[in-house]
Amino acid sequence: MKIVKLPGEKLIDFLGHLGSFGEVHAPQKRGRKSFAFLPVSDPSKVVLSGDDYTRTILPLKKYFHKPVDTLLKFSPEKGFEDAFEDEGKKVLFGVHSCDINAILSLDRVFSGEYVDTYYFRRRKEVAIIGMSCIPDDLCYCHSMGTSFVEEGFDLFLSDVGDGYLVKVGTSLGDDMVSSAAELFIDCSEKDVAEYKKRINEFPGLFKTKVDEADLPAILDMEYKSEIWEEMGNKCFNCGICSMVCPTCFCFDVVDEVCLDGETGERKRCWDSCLFKSHAMVAGGHNFRAERADRFKHRFLHKHQAFMGDFGRPSCVGCGRCTQDCPADIHFVGMIKKIKGDISCIHEEDKEK
Repeated sequence: MKIVKLPGEKLIDFLGHLGSFGEVHAPQKRGRKSFAFLPVSDPSKVVLSGDDYTRTILPLKKYFHKPVDTLLKFSPEKGFEDAFEDEGKKVLFGVHSCDINAILSLDRVFSGEYVDTYYFRRRKEVAIIGMSCIPDDLCYCHSMGTSFVEEGFDLFLSDVGDGYLVKVGTSLGDDMVSSAAELFIDCSEKDVAEYKKRINEFPGLFKTKVDEADLPAILDMEYKSEIWEEMGNKCFNCGICSMVCPTCFCFDVVDEVCLDGETGERKRCWDSCLFKSHAMVAGGHNFRAERADRFKHRFLHKHQAFMGDFGRPSCVGCGRCTQDCPADIHFVGMIKKIKGDISCIHEEDKEK
């Protein structure tokens, strides 16, 4: 793997250079405390980990698996037509390891037996530039094995104080570096020593930790636990955790007919297994009519069923679900509760 150094004072210049590879999107402030990936019109507004940026409101799935996506247009004259719109090339700058791992998780899902061409047509047009981060109280990606990443990026920038060590992950990433060679320098022994120091200290920065060992088996044994009823009564079933989750991929498909009664569009939109309508079938039967059943289903899917299909849970430990839950459910606390961890403080009762 090729590794070079980008001096800190050259970062803004490199951001400007990346515009030749596509529209650059990077984390920017929204409101007083929130951040979002947005097109970069003013590089000075880009926020990095040192500027208190830990997570964005919505994860990067919004670029590939859109909240509302028009799949087809239909009319009596032309029948069904592909409505895919090419949005051009994009460069996502400042992506953290947990979110890169989340994209890799979605890649596995959408490349299954029935490949999602809408997802991958957008996916191949987007370059990923990762960046190291500093965890806050809600991050537990180290426990989930997603605090580091060795694939899924074109470039990855690791902060070493006076600049960034840049790992080149793909040929596109090599083109980005080679075409701006004047911005980069070789790594020194001091840079390597600082990098090793930081990665060795990184695990100790996490205040939230969880052990998922044998959790799928415990979930089987606790399938009828009273905990599900307790949490179901607390959960609003609003679906916010699904919307902000970087690996949730459920969607609904609807046909919207125009006022002429003949033409229209077929769309898919984000859905959530917490919605009562999600498990409703023809005839009005609902397989998960109770809130507790829906809460349990989502939890088991992320920490048990996904493990069976792909060998790892679908949770990447980003902390978005806990941060945004209006019912103040702490999902790490939920894992500890179901595992019977008597040493834990019930995190779901902590103030955020």
